[in-house]
Amino acid sequence: MKAYRYLMAVPALAFAANAFAADPVIVETEAYRWAGDTIFQNEFKAWAVSPYELKSTYKGRPGYYMPVDQSWKRKNDLSSYPKLKSNNLLHEALYNMALDEMVNAVEPDTTLRTGKEWSGVWTRDVSYSIILSMAYMQPEASMISLMKKVNPSGQIIQDTGSGGAWPISTDRLVWALAAYEIYKVTGDRKWLEKVYPIALRSLEKDEKTVMSERGLVKGETSFIDWREQSHPKWMQTVDISQSEAMGTNVMYAATLRAVGEMAQVLGKKREADKLFAKSDALAANIDKTFWMPDKGYYGMYTYGRGSRILNPRAESLGEALAILYDIAPKEHQKSISENSPQTPFGAPVFYPQISDMPNYHNNALWPWVASYWTLAQAKAGNERGVLEGIGSVYRPAALFCTNKENLNLDNGDIFTELNSSNMLWCLAGNIALTTRVLFGIHFEKDGLVIEPFVPEVLAGKRTLEGFPYRGAKLDITVEGYGNSVKELIVNGKSLYPEKGKLIPAKMLKNGGDIIVRLDNQPIPEMKVNSVPNVKAPLTPVTWLANNPALDGEGVPVNNQLEWNPIEYIAKYIVLKDGEPVAETRETSYAAVTPGEWQVIGVSGSGVQSFASEPRSNRPTVIVEFPGETVRMKSAEVSYLPEAAIAGFTGAGFVETDRSSAPAEVTVDIPEEGVYSFSLRYANGNGPVNTENKAAVRTLTLDGNKAGTIVMPHRGRGNWNDWGMSNQIVLPLEKGRHTLGVRYLPEDENMNISTNHALLDHLRVERVK
Repeated sequence: MKAYRYLMAVPALAFAANAFAADPVIVETEAYRWAGDTIFQNEFKAWAVSPYELKSTYKGRPGYYMPVDQSWKRKNDLSSYPKLKSNNLLHEALYNMALDEMVNAVEPDTTLRTGKEWSGVWTRDVSYSIILSMAYMQPEASMISLMKKVNPSGQIIQDTGSGGAWPISTDRLVWALAAYEIYKVTGDRKWLEKVYPIALRSLEKDEKTVMSERGLVKGETSFIDWREQSHPKWMQTVDISQSEAMGTNVMYAATLRAVGEMAQVLGKKREADKLFAKSDALAANIDKTFWMPDKGYYGMYTYGRGSRILNPRAESLGEALAILYDIAPKEHQKSISENSPQTPFGAPVFYPQISDMPNYHNNALWPWVASYWTLAQAKAGNERGVLEGIGSVYRPAALFCTNKENLNLDNGDIFTELNSSNMLWCLAGNIALTTRVLFGIHFEKDGLVIEPFVPEVLAGKRTLEGFPYRGAKLDITVEGYGNSVKELIVNGKSLYPEKGKLIPAKMLKNGGDIIVRLDNQPIPEMKVNSVPNVKAPLTPVTWLANNPALDGEGVPVNNQLEWNPIEYIAKYIVLKDGEPVAETRETSYAAVTPGEWQVIGVSGSGVQSFASEPRSNRPTVIVEFPGETVRMKSAEVSYLPEAAIAGFTGAGFVETDRSSAPAEVTVDIPEEGVYSFSLRYANGNGPVNTENKAAVRTLTLDGNKAGTIVMPHRGRGNWNDWGMSNQIVLPLEKGRHTLGVRYLPEDENMNISTNHALLDHLRVERVK
């Protein structure tokens, strides 16, 4: 039997020589070892006492606010849920602990609680949990929870988040993926008829507001919703609203296909065809924009201001979804599986880490993300990847005797900025490793496909008794090892290889006894990109200055780009308008042509820093709005200013809310060209990191819609903090033009009642 092991030079994680029992090794990394029914890490161990009890000797970091549980015993009655019988006691205990915590998570109102420390229903948390396992383990609570996340306009709610939620965060459509998963499990057509128009309405709104000129969805990476945890510090929430995140786009492409399948089931062929075409187009744009041939996986997101560049970090959830939903081409799926970086503790949220940022999304493993990654590794056929994926989830679940929210990638501890036990999506992922990997249960709209993935070291016989499916109960037995089904028997009759792998739903309406025999053949070997947990260099801080020696006709006044030196940097890459123009070891560069300038630091091992904040030396014109005032009057204001409003550049500002008349200015364009337009604004209707009152407006050019303006909130009651909106780039002919800022129905934000900001001036910049 094969057991996998890889070692790297991480002295802090060295094991005591006598730390391990003599049980067969299932998986071992530099960080931990799973042998038999026990997990070992350094001097600590955790083991299964019985299928309903775990023990651990782990001791957490002294002084950390959250204690470590050293035991788990079943608290709830689990008799109504599928019973697992396995040849590994630890596997049984961890599965049962996940069921036990799942029962804890069902609130009195039959919604699914996010975590022990996190009350309420969150759109993305519950949706990803439903897809993993709650659709079949808790179908009623899943339905009720999803319907709690629909607003009075009949659209999916984007939870509170950076700068005021939508359209900075734009991953709410994962709700539709979850809703469709429930249909595939239950076959409930009435449910489909209820959720389809909600999904379609939300998609149509997003299509008007959050699509970029490249045909990609704008907004932050799905679930990574703590601004500075995954972006350079210079990025404002408005910058995030204009970035294009690979993971969010992959989820969106999968959602378009799922909603298309909903339409098919409901007999709406024309709508289905349109949705499928949009999904295919988005998938092609994803591959074109994010694929990095030199690395063999997708980049994380595009970022910048006037020009966008690709952040080359790997992002595990997005990479996994690209495989699971066939958004990535087949040849890329294998490459992603083998090349995405994997640390000793498992799949990082992203890689490499940010040096000067605490642990939460940064420098962390989230077990539910690791579960999606493991499902993707099984689909790609990567045995070693599957074993390490299962181990990365089982290690913390066993050592902490609960399904924790996140783990520090340096040492595997729970010492992060925020954490919770009994985390819904993590326990859902734990369950999915059993049901979707080792039992290989996949739901289709017209039946079940069962394709287990059982590594050779886990060979044996497993049963799930009483698995729920469309009102019936199934007993499922998997025998052997491998990822190829040799024989599929349903209610005593052989189905495969004679009739195919799909078990029609009607065949199971009265329940079923299913036996799956694997072929006991070695799974073709694939590699895993095992890497130490690397931190990227610090981000350079840049500025533009005047160097008299560079002055000349047509040369901008600010003609020299300068930056602070970064330790341990091998070289700097200078960018102009998003394209590399030079490499240097100096800390200045002659910026003698107008453009937007940035610098990237590169370490001796080739790891890149974030690009610095864009600095522009293009000619700029400021246009004040007519009718400016110094007092706010709108009833939509959520937090009044604590002092007189100051900091504006002209005579005052123009106030805009949902009932305001359009704010218009005229601009004289001296010559035909491409120009960018942005607004200097204030929005004190919420804090930077939460709530849902981002102001959204439509920019019009000569009466025609030209783009969407996003003005995130910048601090509760902080009306003296003025910032810039996103830039809208337009080709213009020479002459006088009228630009307007107006509120249209598609600009409705998640708060609905408050959509308000102060406008200081319009900034016009010649791009080319």
